[in-house]
Amino acid sequence: MNRRKGIGITIFVLCIAGFFLYAYLLMLSEWSPIVLQLSVLMIAGGILGVVAWTGYIMATTKPSSASISSDE
Repeated sequence: MNRRKGIGITIFVLCIAGFFLYAYLLMLSEWSPIVLQLSVLMIAGGILGVVAWTGYIMATTKPSSASISSDE
């Protein structure tokens, strides 16, 4: 349990430090436009990636024998 608690505290501290680094880069540095553009790009890529993965799973999963489908 002691190792698990240490990992949890480390993750917590790194997330807080990451937030402050992101806030600094977004608000106070000259890199602000690039940071904002990359943030939006990552959000859009993440959302579209999840949608693409959902479509792939729907297209490649075989229907179970219990499901009733009127497509056939």
